[in-house]
Amino acid sequence: MARAELSILDLPHEASPDPDELVRAAMEWHFGPETGSPFWLRRAATLGFDPLSDVKGYDDLRLFPNVANELREVPAADLVPRGYGSRPDIVGVYESGGTTGAPKRVVCPRDWLEKLVAWSNANLDVHGFPRGVDWLGITPSGPHVVGEIFRRSALTHGRYGFQVDLDPRWVKRLIAEGKGGQADAYAEHVIDQAAHVLRTQDIGVLTVTPPLLERIAQREDLVELVNSKVRAIRWGGTQMDPDTAQLYRSEIFPDTVLYGHYGSTMILGIAGERHGTPAGGPCVFDTFSPYITFQVVDPVTGAAVAYGERGQVVMHHVSKALLLPNNLERDTAIRVPAPDGRVGDSAAGIAPVARFDDETVIEGVY
Repeated sequence: MARAELSILDLPHEASPDPDELVRAAMEWHFGPETGSPFWLRRAATLGFDPLSDVKGYDDLRLFPNVANELREVPAADLVPRGYGSRPDIVGVYESGGTTGAPKRVVCPRDWLEKLVAWSNANLDVHGFPRGVDWLGITPSGPHVVGEIFRRSALTHGRYGFQVDLDPRWVKRLIAEGKGGQADAYAEHVIDQAAHVLRTQDIGVLTVTPPLLERIAQREDLVELVNSKVRAIRWGGTQMDPDTAQLYRSEIFPDTVLYGHYGSTMILGIAGERHGTPAGGPCVFDTFSPYITFQVVDPVTGAAVAYGERGQVVMHHVSKALLLPNNLERDTAIRVPAPDGRVGDSAAGIAPVARFDDETVIEGVY
């Protein structure tokens, strides 16, 4: 089989590479002895197929096993492709939220983060987010990639970024131990910190989780602050039902843009809310295809459910930075056709499964 052209892996975010060509180039990169990561070069011997000859395009990604759970123990250095050189420009090592056991880890090179944020910024422009204003993020930081995405978004799309830290693992632990009162007190502590920033700074964009936005909406003084200053709200982390979103848009924050995103550490990124979704309908999320793609499947058979039906979300990431295909996520969604020219599915009505990997799923505040 002829070698794929690796330059396709370095295209700017606005390019639309052929998905099958991208996948073939990724196989060359991640399984080439001079460019692949130690993790994938070792793992190749156990796959039962040859990625360089048997993976010819996007549909063949389903040949791969789901290796996400292996990322709980793999040394981070083994996840970095050798093609990045002896001193790779790594922005950070990021971890999953630890909802279903020990956290999983991925490594994020700078070139991928810059491409992702540029794509995300273009989506914000489509939704009418103002440029050059100050941002406030009530989001996890630390080992969570969402904090890094916030910082880069605030820097490149906005002006200054203010953050109030949020520890989702602590909240989930409190809830799991039946300490709901402590979890509630912690959430109010977080909102109190955000209130101080809103009062003292000229915040134009707010990034927040739906449960914390609900707490803001319950405080009359904070609603007045948001309506007087904030021009756009980006929410994510847990889901927002259509009735709540419509209430925010029509009554509570009527002059503020409301835009959702849905992401996972295991895809090193986010999907963005589709512009023009009818009011009152479920939020539809479109991916950064063909690098990040979803498939909505029957969790037992692995076959795609019909459009309009609910199934479990399978996520694929295929880029120069990371190869993580066929990752069964802990969320269900309604399968929606992707926009023209994109592979995979779009997802609506995201909801967590009750149990995943024999663990109870606790959403908490993030």
